[in-house]
Amino acid sequence: MWTAAFLALTSLLPAYVQLAVPTEPLGKQVLVPRGSIHLADGTLLAVSTPGGRQYPQGSLAANLVGFTGADGGLEGLERALDSELRSGTSLTLTLNGTVQASTERALSQAMTRVEADSGSVVVLERATGRLVAVANWPSFDPQRWTSTGPAQWRNRAVTDEYEPGSVVKALTVAALLEENLTSPKQAYDTPMRRPYAGTVINDIVAHPPTLQTWEILRYSSNVGMTRLIEGVEPTTLHRAFQAFGLGRPVSLPVPTADGQLAAPENWTPLTQATMSFGQGLSMTTVQLAAAFNTIANDGVYVAPRLMTTDPLQTRVVLRPEVARTMQRLLHAVIDEGIQMRAEPPGYHVAGKTGTAQVAVGGRYSRDVFSSTFAGFFPADQPFYTVAIMVRGAKREYQGSQLAAPLFKEITTSILSMHGVMPSSQVPATTHEP
Repeated sequence: MWTAAFLALTSLLPAYVQLAVPTEPLGKQVLVPRGSIHLADGTLLAVSTPGGRQYPQGSLAANLVGFTGADGGLEGLERALDSELRSGTSLTLTLNGTVQASTERALSQAMTRVEADSGSVVVLERATGRLVAVANWPSFDPQRWTSTGPAQWRNRAVTDEYEPGSVVKALTVAALLEENLTSPKQAYDTPMRRPYAGTVINDIVAHPPTLQTWEILRYSSNVGMTRLIEGVEPTTLHRAFQAFGLGRPVSLPVPTADGQLAAPENWTPLTQATMSFGQGLSMTTVQLAAAFNTIANDGVYVAPRLMTTDPLQTRVVLRPEVARTMQRLLHAVIDEGIQMRAEPPGYHVAGKTGTAQVAVGGRYSRDVFSSTFAGFFPADQPFYTVAIMVRGAKREYQGSQLAAPLFKEITTSILSMHGVMPSSQVPATTHEP
């Protein structure tokens, strides 16, 4: 019996030894390569190699991508999605490499020419909300991030809040048209100066003493805006601004700012007036792009998307007929005002400029301005929406002088890239019978 038991035990020893002895030397770990970051066409923006993390495209989209250090991601997507990247998950961005590169180049050249402090551009695909370009200035090379600092790393297009100025007039007019509180041809008494709510509202661009609603946009009349919103309930305008995305989070995989939009119960007649023409509220460039894209997209807000896997999220803001009226209105604003500065020859675009004083030390500066432009193209069948902000230009700081020509350059590049032929047909403008 003892012999039989001994034989049975020894027959199990090989299996026990095989289970107990590890197949790899003790202490050795299998490392998972950090996930890559690339564009939809496969272009690599970040990849792990035996020599460390590499950024093959240099500064392209660097403020979005970020960089890594010894302990993992330190900025941008590298930091925000560090755990996913560490686990080997790769990211595919919606950016178009060609549009991103040409937009960054145009922005950099403009910033250098006017000696600006900073700037950002967002190009949004109208129907899908895909971000095809997110350009920031200044920027940096993530392969040499240690030689730069936070001012170069900042993803300003989604984090920098600013008072946008007169671009907001388009959103205000759209909101009032939606509520049937005005019409494109309704006329208003509009002197160059008007006492209002304890102060005096001034216009800069000379205009006739009576303006129709579309002309208030055409001449960017602050006085005209006080006429439009006089007697309008604050909740009406606040609700519309929120529907356009102002003061609300933008869901992206990187840190974003919400902007500032005061609760309507805190509005006074003066703050409502200034908000109607873009002061007293703030937003980011990506919020500005998404708001104007709502007009381009026949009244449907599309949430901006940075990952190809992000779901499409929409909400209805304007009736389609109101949005299309605004499309024609904003085309008229360009053609009747700054056509040569904003519109590539042979093409038709729609948009609005803005210029706002920047608050420095709690007071509006006489020397520092934000120059903005938001618009879409082609005017009759929009495909892309573009928003631009430049801060602190030393010269040519007006939106019509700086942001509008930058829009024209970016638009020209995209039209050329897609091989879009010039149009011989002029879209009908709202002021026509």
